[in-house]
Amino acid sequence: MPKIKCTYFLSILTILLLSSCDQNVEDNIQISLTNPENTSLSDKAIAIGLTKLDYKADAEMHPLLTFEGDTIASQLVDSNANGKVDQLFFVTDFEPSETKKIQFKWIAEAPQYKVKTNIRFGKREALEEPVAPALEETLSATDMPKALGFQKYQTDGPTWENDKVAFRHYLDGRNAKDVYGKKSAAITPENVGLDESKAVVDNYHTMEAWGRDVFPVGNSAGLGGFGVIANDTIRRLGILVTDTLSNIEKTHFKIVEKGPVKSTMHIDYSNWNTAGNTYQAKETVTIWPGMYAYQNTVSISGLKENDTLAIGLSNINNQNGVEEIKTEKWVALVQHDSLTYDRKWIMGTALILPADAYSSYTEAPQTGQFTQSYLAKMNVANEEPVTYYGVSGWELSQNPKFKDAAYFKAYVEQLANQLFTPIDINIENK
Repeated sequence: MPKIKCTYFLSILTILLLSSCDQNVEDNIQISLTNPENTSLSDKAIAIGLTKLDYKADAEMHPLLTFEGDTIASQLVDSNANGKVDQLFFVTDFEPSETKKIQFKWIAEAPQYKVKTNIRFGKREALEEPVAPALEETLSATDMPKALGFQKYQTDGPTWENDKVAFRHYLDGRNAKDVYGKKSAAITPENVGLDESKAVVDNYHTMEAWGRDVFPVGNSAGLGGFGVIANDTIRRLGILVTDTLSNIEKTHFKIVEKGPVKSTMHIDYSNWNTAGNTYQAKETVTIWPGMYAYQNTVSISGLKENDTLAIGLSNINNQNGVEEIKTEKWVALVQHDSLTYDRKWIMGTALILPADAYSSYTEAPQTGQFTQSYLAKMNVANEEPVTYYGVSGWELSQNPKFKDAAYFKAYVEQLANQLFTPIDINIENK
């Protein structure tokens, strides 16, 4: 019996050792991260090119990051939406001037992490068909709800969210961006915007345990939608809900990735015809945990000399005006009022913009095709990408302090400083 026990022990030990060898695809790498500022950073996004981490596309490789014995959730992402992963992405906190030495290695089995981001998109091709999940969509100029006689999309288009807040994009030709007020950190239910038969219904303007749609958009661009100012006239990207024909010949939407720490979607707008000109526009929407905000990167080609990119901030129900905050690195347009439906709840919204591209802001008219918005005017060249952020803080969110205007302003400033603080990254093979 003792001999059998010994043999069994050795067999188990051998299996464990072999398993350990299989897990360790590559030798350990140390990632040194330094916060150069004398301020703390919360949920700071870190992206590292995979070429710096000895990634092999033809191997089964999954990242494992640890710091002081704790695992850091991470994800391989496709930063340029070409269908191939090219970056390691994660978020982490920093103390003022802190240097973190994170241990990294490739392993064979993918770690499982709590899901803190998501993109949801569902569609149907006919009124009687149920909505089914989809990863992409091509929308023609004639596929407008008014012309079709029904709404094709769950929640009018894709919803994206993190553990703090959720947003949606009107893919149905309007191309505005709306805000869901979330009351919990959990990902919202899959059936938001659907009934039991999976038909499209508007059930998200009713308060549920998770929250609801709280932000009126109307004919504005919502929080972070965009258009152009051509010869001093504001032109929207797309049409109104009452229109039957879009001014965009073709819109292609694609979910690039959705994962525990980063979700991304990409939209191409082909032949956007307005103001006697034809534009090509692209945007890439990204969200990660920890912030009451999302990131958007926009580029346009076809701009003429007097054209200006305009990024919108809906001011429906705002009676307090907007505050412009300028620094060397960033500019913020901040508003705080009872910005919700029927002025029922207090909410702050803001745009955080790069200072080197920002010119000024103007206000859209109260009537017309593009209305009720503050518009950030951005100086960009043709095909030059500009990255900005839409921020929302609702009094019934997980942070009730957003009810206070000074607190929301301070949050926007803190977030902007965090977003525009570069982290020094050094990779060392051990």
